[in-house]
Amino acid sequence: MSRPLAERFARVDSADVVDYGFGHVRDFLTYPYLAGSHDWVITNPPFKLAHQFIERSLTVATRGVAILARTVFLESVGRYETLFKNNPPTYFAQFTERVPMVKGRVDPRASTATGYAWFVWIKDNGPSRTQLVWIPPCRRSLEKADDYD
Repeated sequence: MSRPLAERFARVDSADVVDYGFGHVRDFLTYPYLAGSHDWVITNPPFKLAHQFIERSLTVATRGVAILARTVFLESVGRYETLFKNNPPTYFAQFTERVPMVKGRVDPRASTATGYAWFVWIKDNGPSRTQLVWIPPCRRSLEKADDYD
């Protein structure tokens, strides 16, 4: 995600808990990021830690948080009670096509039966009412040959 984000943002601070050969090696949940130290936090956290990533991200980011997660993250009474009820995302952006993900690499031939969406919180946007939006099919038009280097 960092390379395409760098095409739009002046500065991208990339990190992962595993060394994939790109960015810093650090744990987002334990690294001492200062509150309000980044404009945005945009990440694809491990599913089982997504709730914690969101809570931490909302402290670190001044403008917004975007989390790429499985669509089923929207489900769960526990997450509703502790996260969504009092702090719903501004946007729930559902991919209309499946987004294949392979741990630690990109594979142009990969496929999946798992649905993904972006959960986006825009800070200082007033009381939030979540807007459902669909991300139209775009994989073929947005991918570049060097994405797979």
